[in-house]
Amino acid sequence: MLPLALAAGGPGPLEMREVAPGIFLHPGVQEDMTPQNLGGIANIGFVVGEKCVAVIDTGGTKALGDALRQALRSRTDKPICYVVNSHVHPDHIFGSAAFTGDGPTFVGHHKLPAAMAARGRVYTAALQRNLGEEAAGSRIIPPTLLVRDTLELDLGGRTLELKAWPTAHTDNDLTVFDRQTGTLWVADLLFVGHLPVVDGSIRGWLQVMDEIKRLAPERVVAGHGPIQSSWQEAFDRQEAYLRVILAGTRAALKDRRSIQEAVATVGESERDKWLLFDLFNKRNVTAVYSELEWED
Repeated sequence: MLPLALAAGGPGPLEMREVAPGIFLHPGVQEDMTPQNLGGIANIGFVVGEKCVAVIDTGGTKALGDALRQALRSRTDKPICYVVNSHVHPDHIFGSAAFTGDGPTFVGHHKLPAAMAARGRVYTAALQRNLGEEAAGSRIIPPTLLVRDTLELDLGGRTLELKAWPTAHTDNDLTVFDRQTGTLWVADLLFVGHLPVVDGSIRGWLQVMDEIKRLAPERVVAGHGPIQSSWQEAFDRQEAYLRVILAGTRAALKDRRSIQEAVATVGESERDKWLLFDLFNKRNVTAVYSELEWED
């Protein structure tokens, strides 16, 4: 269950876990977005420096963002200087509306504004339709500070290194590395327990995963699921699933099977290994089939 108190005045502050000194994480539940969980399905949190604070992803609704802000304020009164959006998906960005009054700089991948503009209306309508009044006040806040390659954010005595990746999980994935503790926030470039979701390029994602492994951080914060004692094993498990989908879809195309036939069969061997398999596997095969259809 989502550890926040629903009351007439709105949710109370989120429970936070200090995963490393000054780094606070609220784990999302492994579910689809519902009114009951307030869109709290992604891992979100903040990093506290000597001068100010950076929020990393804000959750799926303004109500959840409000609860995250309350949790932050229960820990520190330092100003919120940055809100970092890891990518465009709604469970990571709609809570940003809760932070506009703090006057932070909103930060994102250089392709994030275009993705928000292209998908914003559909995402907002779906949020209102599926969550009803719990979606009140939720809106998309485009970034004003864009990361084209790498960028450093100074929080005072603590530097965050941001990197914009080529198309992988999406075409606007951003990671955040805390140099002080060796903590790398990879967001949805890694799923733990929750079935990985392909919304960019499966081939690109596999390449990016190889690069991230070579960075050898002390710990990794995934976009979904708990922090693992061995983050390498979590990446290996995700890679195994993606390669099953890649090989199965290529075989379907080689055998001239239709996309409907591929969707019905590819990846079924992975069913019992992942949460939310039925919600996302068919979408993944559809996306990968379209990506590979004209592969050389």
